[in-house]
Amino acid sequence: MPELPEVEVVRRGLLNHLPGRTLTNLSTDGKKMRLPVPVKALKSLTGSRIIDIRRRAKYLLIEMDNGAVMVVHLGMTGILGLFPEGADIDPHDHIRWILDNGYELRFNDVRRFGSIRVVEPDQAQALEQTIFKANGPEPFSETFDGSYLYKKARKKQQPVKNFIMDGRVVAGVGNIYANESLFSAGISPVRKAGAISEKRYILLVEKIREVFTTAIECGGSTISDFLDASGTKGYFQIHFNVYGRRDLPCPICRTPIRHVKLGGRASFFCPACQR
Repeated sequence: MPELPEVEVVRRGLLNHLPGRTLTNLSTDGKKMRLPVPVKALKSLTGSRIIDIRRRAKYLLIEMDNGAVMVVHLGMTGILGLFPEGADIDPHDHIRWILDNGYELRFNDVRRFGSIRVVEPDQAQALEQTIFKANGPEPFSETFDGSYLYKKARKKQQPVKNFIMDGRVVAGVGNIYANESLFSAGISPVRKAGAISEKRYILLVEKIREVFTTAIECGGSTISDFLDASGTKGYFQIHFNVYGRRDLPCPICRTPIRHVKLGGRASFFCPACQR
C-alpha cells in the first residue's frame, strides 16, 4: 500500500504538470472501486481548471478553480499517471481525465481498493471537520512534536508501534516507516507507549521526519508495484535497516533482526539496538 512518502512523491510529480490544466472530458470503465465512482460529480468538473494539488495524510487533494476538491485515495495498488492522449489503455485504467494539452490523467488500480470523492465548493473549506475529522497532525507540522506524543501516550498500554501508526495520533505513519523510524530512534516496537520518556519521543519525532524526508527524496519505496506519476519506481527500499530483513544481521551490531506481529502487521526490530 502506498504510504505517506509515496503519496507525497506522486503529489510532487503531478504538481509539475497539472496546475493550470483544464479538464476537457472524462471517461470511466464503470467498474466499482472501494467507493462508487461519482461519475456525475466528476463530469460536472469538465471545463474547470486545476489550481493546486495538496496532500493530507495518505490522500491527494486536487483543487479546482471553481472551489471543488477531488479527494483521491490510492488504496493498495492505485497509481495516478500522465499519458499522451491516445496511448494504449490498460485494463485497470478505471478513470481517465482528458486535459487541454493533449495528455490524460489516469487512475489505474489493479485491486480497486482506491477511491475518489468530489467535495463541492460549499463544503471544501470544511474538510478538516468532515473527511479528516479523525486525523491527527501531519508529521512535518509544528503541532507534531515530542511533547505532543508524550502527552498523547500517557497511560497507553499499547505497543509504541501501534500507537504511532494510529492515524488519530499522527497522520500517515504506515507500517514500513514505523519500523524504520523506531529502529533509528533505538526504541523497541513492542515497548508500551506510556512507558517511553518525553526525551525519547522528541528523538522519535526527529527520526520519523528524517526517514520520511529520505524516503521522499528516493521516490518512495517500491515493494511490489508502486510507481510515481511518471511510471518510475522508488528506491528507498535499498535503505531499509530492519523492514523485511528477518534473521539478517542488524546493520549496526550484527544481531539477527527479529520479526513479530503487532496489530496484525509485520514488525521488524533489532533486539540489541532497540530497547
